[in-house]
Amino acid sequence: MPSLPDGTPIPALGQGTWHMGENAQARKAEADALRLGLDLGLTLIDTAEMYAEGGAEEVVGEAIAGRRDGVFLVSKVYPHNASRRGAVAACERSLKRMRVETIDLYLLHWRGSVLLEETVEAFEALQRAGKIRHWGVSNCDVDDLEELGPALADCATDQVLYNLEHRGVEFDLLPFCAARRMPVMAYSPVGQGGRLLHHRAVREVAARHDITPAQAALAWTLRDPNIVSIPKAAEPAHVRQNAAAREVALTTEDLATLDAAFAPPARKRGLAML
Repeated sequence: MPSLPDGTPIPALGQGTWHMGENAQARKAEADALRLGLDLGLTLIDTAEMYAEGGAEEVVGEAIAGRRDGVFLVSKVYPHNASRRGAVAACERSLKRMRVETIDLYLLHWRGSVLLEETVEAFEALQRAGKIRHWGVSNCDVDDLEELGPALADCATDQVLYNLEHRGVEFDLLPFCAARRMPVMAYSPVGQGGRLLHHRAVREVAARHDITPAQAALAWTLRDPNIVSIPKAAEPAHVRQNAAAREVALTTEDLATLDAAFAPPARKRGLAML
């Protein structure tokens, strides 16, 4: 199980909420899916004020009602709200939408025009006020993390795009974070649009284990003990499949098959984002 730099353990597999809250008719089913995930031990839920402009946070609030103590809650602040006053106000709005008093991990969604130093000051103020327990960043590369200076020691995570199609972070970002005992959160771990899940190599590995291609892709991210994977699932069958991926152990042959199809980076690449 991964842990934050201060030793706080967190699940290796959680639940994402990107695109939830966009359709009023689907909200109950989405909240039910999140609750099922919690029942299956997927107790980390990741959301953001950006997702459906707060709609996803409202779905999360419904899903975790009455069971807040069993959830590790992650949310993110827009870059344009990440100023000293703006981040505090944004956090208050997120807390209200989710109907909670504290966010376990609060992230800068991506870098904008506000100085990192100012955002960190806002996060530290939120910590002192008990509004958040930990803070971190998202979509930041090594140079961004280095810019944090001494505050890097308090940065709990970096959430980035990471899957078989986007392996650039393996060249330097993953080793950089691992050396500092900082877990990396992988968003879109099974890709977007289904292309990854139709790839011959992914389907071949899945067939060897009698699992779905999505489970194979998830198991690949979970091979690294410093990775927290946060797939989104809004249907009960997909939630159950995601949870079962924790039991899949890819073999050396599997990893070689996937490396041959999706080569590890041999040089520095720009950070990929969605």
